[in-house]
Formats: sequence, C-alpha cells, structure tokens
Amino acid sequence: MITTSDEIRSEPLRVLVVEDGVLHQRLARRILTKQGHEVTVTCNGRQAVDLLNIEDFDVVLMDIEMPVMDGLTATGLIRQRERTTGRRIPVVAVSATADSGCCLAAGMDAFISKPLRAAVLNETLQAVLA
Repeated sequence: MITTSDEIRSEPLRVLVVEDGVLHQRLARRILTKQGHEVTVTCNGRQAVDLLNIEDFDVVLMDIEMPVMDGLTATGLIRQRERTTGRRIPVVAVSATADSGCCLAAGMDAFISKPLRAAVLNETLQAVLA
C-alpha cells in the first residue's frame, strides 16, 4: 500500500514483461525480481494478450517493436478487452526508438526509454499504480 508518493509499494507486484530481446528480458527480470516483484515474460504482443485473458497482472511492461504483434496493437486489444471487464491494467511502453507521444496516444500509461534503469522503472511503477 502506498501512503505517500515517496514511499515504495510494500507488496510485490505481478509484472508481465512483453519483450522480444533476450538481453532486455533478462535485465527487466533482474531489476524487478531484485525489487521483490513476480515476473512473467512473453516475447510478443499476441502472447501477452492471450496471457492477460487467463491471468491477472498488476502492470505490463510493453516493448513496442516485436514480431507477431507489436506493442501498440497489443495495447489496443488490451484496452478493448477492458471495456467488457471493467478492470484497467497499467501498460508502460518500453522502447529505444518509439515516440512517447505515440505510445501514450495508443492508450499506454507511461513511457520508459531503453535500456531500463532500476530507479526510473521503480519511479514509473509508483506513478502508474498511484
């Protein structure tokens, strides 16, 4: 539970990392598990959308450029599904090349540039979950 904007969330999060690059998958997993979170990794947007239909997560870290289904399309499908479920899940765009405005316009809640940095990731998670 967050009591002020400066405090770190005390309970672990269930985080879905959607990333096709193995190096970035490992980095995200290492940062998040070190912060005490439970991490599930998928390698494309289609897998993420399918997994979100059967499992609950607190937040999604979504790469933008991936094979099979990109992050913008996946986020659109996630937002579409939310209209029927009534539950909104924060989606954080993670990209080295994408425009943050494009990601936010597509329904994402925040944008982080690659490579991930622990402090920036933690700050962003706190902001989207506040």
